[in-house]
Amino acid sequence: MYSRDSQPLHLTRNVAKIFACCLFILLTGTSVHAQDTLHITLQEAEKQFLDKNLQLLAEKYNVSIARAQIIQAKLYNNPNLQLSGNIYNPDQKKWFDISNRTGQYEVGIQQMISLAGKRNKQVKIAQTNAAMAENSFFDLLRTLRFSLRSNFYQAYFLQNSMSAYAEQISSLERMDATYKDLQTKGLVTLKDAVRLRSLLYSLKAERTTMQNQVNDLEAEIQLLLQNNHVWYALDMPADVVASIPSVRQTSLQSLIDSAYENRQDLALAKNNQLYNEQNYKLQKAVAVPDLTLGADFDKRGSFVNNATFLTVGMDLPFFNRNQGNIKAAKYGIDQTRLQVQQQQMTVENEVQTAYSKALNTDKMLESIDPGFRKDFEQLLKNVTDNFLKKNISLLELTDFYDSYKENVLQLNQLQNDRMQAIETLNFAVGKTLFNN
Repeated sequence: MYSRDSQPLHLTRNVAKIFACCLFILLTGTSVHAQDTLHITLQEAEKQFLDKNLQLLAEKYNVSIARAQIIQAKLYNNPNLQLSGNIYNPDQKKWFDISNRTGQYEVGIQQMISLAGKRNKQVKIAQTNAAMAENSFFDLLRTLRFSLRSNFYQAYFLQNSMSAYAEQISSLERMDATYKDLQTKGLVTLKDAVRLRSLLYSLKAERTTMQNQVNDLEAEIQLLLQNNHVWYALDMPADVVASIPSVRQTSLQSLIDSAYENRQDLALAKNNQLYNEQNYKLQKAVAVPDLTLGADFDKRGSFVNNATFLTVGMDLPFFNRNQGNIKAAKYGIDQTRLQVQQQQMTVENEVQTAYSKALNTDKMLESIDPGFRKDFEQLLKNVTDNFLKKNISLLELTDFYDSYKENVLQLNQLQNDRMQAIETLNFAVGKTLFNN
């Protein structure tokens, strides 16, 4: 038996430090969660994300802007009207004399006609630019949606792990209260009471650390859902992990082919190459001068009264034949062709890596008994009861609690790893092929 005075001083100090740390963190955590809590499913979160995410809504305007440029590219050049008239007639001593009998005025109208199909080429470039804006929008959607789903699953399984901590902490708090009474009666040693309390404080500190991780993830979810006024309690079916079919049922090549078809960043690179090819054709067309046609009427200032003229104008391409822009556009084609090849390799590499990770998590989870956690939780209750009946020692109890905690954490981590691997594979393919 140990007496109170025989306990090491450093043990008492360590317990006091742990208690103070836990109390501070718990109090700060409580103040953070003073906000409202809203239960939300992944499907509800995605709907709110699509309706309210400001970054996504702002990017959507780029699509509308690009489509408006198509309308602009289809418009023809406006005709040019010129008027000139007499300011002062010294013979008639009249100001602004533009009368038919004694005045003078000229009227001219001109229309520029684009040659070499410049207008049609500009329309095609505007259409490609609109397609690129759509590619950017859907790629942003893919990225933000992946962030939402990834954070949702990670936060959910962390909250699930915290529930396991809550069960242990609740049991230990009851035992700690019992041990306090027994200690005052001299029926248990201070050593056992302190060891039990130290285990309780340690679990509370770990749970608080986990709560802070959840808070960070929820802050990101709040930003994605544009709602900083609530904390989210994440709801998900219990069999969500098991309900997703095994990745092994799908071949790697089919996933790569699907990625080539659905990845918007790859489509963006291809449209960028198309844009440069169209720009090259346009720059060659710009080298062809445009034609200007017009008609003039001169009342009294020409070789005869009421003279009419037909005018034709064109730049002479002696010096500037748009050589620099044509050469730059040709280089642009070569550059974007390499970028498309690089993007294709990137897509293939990402799909291969994600597929391999998904296979690994599938194999690991298949080896775990689905009823393992339920059996372990029942065993936890039995161990706690047996400890209170003094059928097992405190050392055996703490060993089992540590084992229970580690197994629950590992199981939740494995489930989270599988969902993260699935979402990464969906992200790499560019389409939700595996979903609950």
